[in-house]
Amino acid sequence: MVPTIVGLDHLVVAVRDLDTAAAEWAALGFTLSPRGLHSAHMGSGNYTMMFGQDYLELLGVITPQPHNEALRGFLAQREGLERAAFTTTDAEAGAAALRARGLDANGPVHFGRPVSLPDGGSAEARFSVFHWPRHEAPGGLRIFACQHHTRDAVWVPSLQRHANGVTRIKRALVATADPAGAAAHLAALTASTAHVDGALHLVATGPGRAEIGFAPRAAIAALGGIDPALLPEEGGAAMLLGTPTPRAPAIASGTLVMFETP
Repeated sequence: MVPTIVGLDHLVVAVRDLDTAAAEWAALGFTLSPRGLHSAHMGSGNYTMMFGQDYLELLGVITPQPHNEALRGFLAQREGLERAAFTTTDAEAGAAALRARGLDANGPVHFGRPVSLPDGGSAEARFSVFHWPRHEAPGGLRIFACQHHTRDAVWVPSLQRHANGVTRIKRALVATADPAGAAAHLAALTASTAHVDGALHLVATGPGRAEIGFAPRAAIAALGGIDPALLPEEGGAAMLLGTPTPRAPAIASGTLVMFETP
């Protein structure tokens, strides 16, 4: 992997109405954090669903800003899995490593959001992120890396317990007509490796962390037993989550959510 990258950190699901989306995911048995508001220059807000080492983020636009231009463009077309974040231990060094490889990294950008804690207190969660160039989006999935400066303000134990039993992200799935090419593209961008499992072309993100897989839309839809028309032809389409409790697949915020027991 790129120096400082540990593995998949979280998946970003872009939504048009944060509160409506939060209710939809809560109905699937997820515990959601209190609604967050990012620094003013970000112009966005979120809800998170925290697991052991990774999490899901519902992200929406609060105020149009240059920083959320790409997010607004995505939401003008659809809701759904818009990007994937990797954990970085040093955003400054990670961005420099990309530039050394000839990639025009964006960042690092520093920001934060206030956090309401379950005991009634509050804290500030602070982050530094860098992005791969916007056009370097394998299968239409944007990628970036996130450094957590205040992990205790994000991984709150009471927020990591979910009625559906989910404990981790196992795979993110991206629909594309060229899964082999998209997987090779992501592997090259992250200095990782790709392998094939049936219809899926999978890229490792780090030891013990989720894989990112690519397949035609119909193949991903078949995994969840749904109509392919419910998924995008290209771009983030589905996620596979680990849980000891068997559950049926569901569609939430334009994303196929599947559950797998160990």
